[in-house]
Amino acid sequence: MAAIKETNFNFPGQDSIYHGKVRDVYFVKDKLIAVASDRISAFDHILPKPIPYKGQVLNQIASYFLNATRDICPNWLDAIPDPNVSVGKKCEPIRVEMVIRGYLAGHSAREYKLGKRMLCGVALPEGMKENDKFPTPIITPAAKAMEGHDVDASREEILEQKIVTPEQYATMEKYTYGLFARGTEMAAKQGLILVDTKYEFGLYNGEVYLIDEIHTPDSSRYFYADGYADRQAKGEPQKQLSKEFVREWLMANNFAGKEGQTMPFMPDEFVQTITDRYIELYERVTGLAFQRTDTSDILGRIDRNVKKYLNA
Repeated sequence: MAAIKETNFNFPGQDSIYHGKVRDVYFVKDKLIAVASDRISAFDHILPKPIPYKGQVLNQIASYFLNATRDICPNWLDAIPDPNVSVGKKCEPIRVEMVIRGYLAGHSAREYKLGKRMLCGVALPEGMKENDKFPTPIITPAAKAMEGHDVDASREEILEQKIVTPEQYATMEKYTYGLFARGTEMAAKQGLILVDTKYEFGLYNGEVYLIDEIHTPDSSRYFYADGYADRQAKGEPQKQLSKEFVREWLMANNFAGKEGQTMPFMPDEFVQTITDRYIELYERVTGLAFQRTDTSDILGRIDRNVKKYLNA
């Protein structure tokens, strides 16, 4: 199976290109064309082999949820001219990640174990254990750094830095709660728990728009609802729906992104396993059957489909 490791398209009217970890973004006049490659990253490193169908999976999960939440807030997405491509409005990104948590997991659990009871200006209840549900979801924003890792920030710090106006922040907060409630409801129908996620926003004609991807396994954490309470009662780890298994394989092969460590060789069987798991993720999260598209000339197909859309 062919897979996209890199892209270098030249679309009509193209201004510039940004090559991200997994997406290549083409700026064409007032449009943004996001091509979801099959690259996969872990521990801030891109793995040596691309994963067939991974880009299609992430692009289609994101478009599924963006279309299902248009009644909550406006978003950047206009069209999906190809299974690996999203085209939309070029918004001015707001340098804040709106992280929302329904459960004490991941970063919040690590901070809690260190004895911290305030996270991004939000008080955390006493007596919680890892993966317990919060009384109500909490927003723990991160200020997006120009370089390096994003940093935790409170609402007050964000307003103090004048990254957004108080009105814009209030809008982002309202949208974040609304999107998380919808995501939680949709996950429950699939037998899943939406544990935490992040949303990014931008400005388009002065209005706050939802940008980037939402509710994908790369940006969200899901637990399986079946057996959640039993595992919590016994103090057992929760069964997750995420790309955690890729990190686990790397760690088992002595790689965690640290200096001096060498990226392990990825056998074709493991690449196939990742493809199968991503397709399973798509079907579990959306409840839809995954349609494998022809990948014999994947770059030619994308080029033709995007140019046809731009010329329409």
